[in-house]
Amino acid sequence: MTRYLVRRLLQAIPLLLGITLVIFLVLRATPGGPLSLYDADPNVTAEDLVRLRHQLGLDQPVPVQYVRWLWAFLHGDWGWSIVTKRPVLQMVAERLPNTLVLMGIAFVATLALAIPAAVLSATRQYSLFDHVATTLAFAGHSLPAFWIGLLLIALFSVKLHWLPAGGMATLGAPFSVLDRLRHLILPVLTLSLYDAAHYTRYLRAGLLDVLHQEYVRTAYAKGLSERAVIQGHVLKNAAIPLVTVIMLDLPQLFSGALITETIFAWPGMGRLFWEAAGRVDYPVLMGLFTVASALVILFNLLGDVVYAWLDPRIRYG
Repeated sequence: MTRYLVRRLLQAIPLLLGITLVIFLVLRATPGGPLSLYDADPNVTAEDLVRLRHQLGLDQPVPVQYVRWLWAFLHGDWGWSIVTKRPVLQMVAERLPNTLVLMGIAFVATLALAIPAAVLSATRQYSLFDHVATTLAFAGHSLPAFWIGLLLIALFSVKLHWLPAGGMATLGAPFSVLDRLRHLILPVLTLSLYDAAHYTRYLRAGLLDVLHQEYVRTAYAKGLSERAVIQGHVLKNAAIPLVTVIMLDLPQLFSGALITETIFAWPGMGRLFWEAAGRVDYPVLMGLFTVASALVILFNLLGDVVYAWLDPRIRYG
């Protein structure tokens, strides 16, 4: 396993470099350019634009620009935002804790909803609960996350006035844990309902496949209780397809949920990406894309480790 992990990490380095190169070229090919903000400014002359291009290194060949950016990025200099004139790393550091709080709580709530629902649905196949859970799972997965969020805002904020419609805290109010929790309820509910519907379908299908295996029948024949069979023999093997989906979704813990954070005005990484994309803020976009790409590669590697833990038959040579 150690040799496999080392080999995968070494393979991840050129892969990540290739991804960052593609992202860099795509952003550079985007119409407008980093200096497009100054085109409509009458106070900025042609000489000023030439000087700015030189200061930003935009007059250099694209390969030279990429190497300079990569060298600076590896040394902790992620560049400066064109719009806010602040270091990109500082902007990311400010938004990351907010995203971790939101996405972490939503992830725990998702698993708390999905796992019991899938287990009960699979072990009580074709029961009333199974039909209701399956219907709700299909409905929840079919509805877009932004639509679920808007429905929750319309119901709990606009009509009932129970919960705030957005933001992370009440403006002008002193810090309060209860106030933060009230602002968390709707975005967490939006994310957990959508993802739980997705996870329930995968886990239910895996459980139904495993429940009919011979070793499960043998475990029941030995007199083991249903709970012991599910926890000790079924759930770990049935969770492998779900682990694949979770590992693809885990980078959102750090990169944020773009639609949900935008709808609820949550000051996290997803909203930072939305703001940077709308303003064509190249340095911020480049930093966010690079972090997200690295996380995807990392969690795919972590998924391989979890596979081996769930199923001892899986071996990596």
